[in-house]
Amino acid sequence: MRLGVLDVGSNTVHLLVVDAHPGARPLPAHSHKTELRLSQLLDEDGAIGPDGVDRLVAVVREALEAAEDKGVEDLLPFATSAVREASNADDVLARVRDETGVELTVLSGAEEARLTFLAVRRWFGWSAGKLLVLDIGGGSLEIAYGIDEEPDTAVSLPLGAGRLTAARLPGDPPHPDDVRALRRHVRTEIARTVGDFSRFGAPDHVVATSKTFRQLARIAGAARSAEGLYVQRELKRASLEAWVPRLAAMTTAERAELPGVSEGRANQLLAGALVAEAAMDLFHVESLEICPWALREGVILRRLDHMGQG
Repeated sequence: MRLGVLDVGSNTVHLLVVDAHPGARPLPAHSHKTELRLSQLLDEDGAIGPDGVDRLVAVVREALEAAEDKGVEDLLPFATSAVREASNADDVLARVRDETGVELTVLSGAEEARLTFLAVRRWFGWSAGKLLVLDIGGGSLEIAYGIDEEPDTAVSLPLGAGRLTAARLPGDPPHPDDVRALRRHVRTEIARTVGDFSRFGAPDHVVATSKTFRQLARIAGAARSAEGLYVQRELKRASLEAWVPRLAAMTTAERAELPGVSEGRANQLLAGALVAEAAMDLFHVESLEICPWALREGVILRRLDHMGQG
């Protein structure tokens, strides 16, 4: 059957269409993506403003039309941290439902981490052993660890690259004092969680997902996306540590000139790099591997599992 996943994230609204059936690898058929940056459209009360809601409704309607055009049989719509944490989330969800017919399921941070972990486990298989999975989104950082398909422990922290950039890095380039303050904040938040993971022992394999990690790996020398999904891509902590001060000194326009960095994500790459560097340092990770599957694939796999049980 043809499945569609509609991911209302903190940065983008992304429709991924796949051909899938239980027991088979989902095959991508179409991708429709719109940058919305909901995490940066919150007002001082933490609500998504009227313009932001109008734009969200329009983008969801557009994605729904694209799904219909591509013959999607079953649409799985969900929203993550930007909607989850908006003070007017219920009103936003009601408007989307009333005006488009789409009922967005709001995933908790822990659900995000678990579904991403499932996707990574399926990609690498059982031979990967104990996995530590890191995922930096626009609004949050998810960390999960385990040896099965369900992680032994998982946390979600409000350390998304878009959120941190909007709240804590106002300059272009940012002032060094702001960069140092953000670095301290990020490390304090992550350090609080390290003990929850260390009691399970060292992971056999450390994996990262998300656009932020892919872009950081690319500027550090990893293969281009055009070379395909199956090329191994790594990010070494030493390379990342060398890049952080360079990124801090660059303007957004200069970062957008780097290989693999999109214009829309260039402004938040530094915040993402600070989070990635802190996580790799505090979890004693010298090198990690980039996984092409993440949350959207996890949602698809869970749906296929349920179909297979029916």
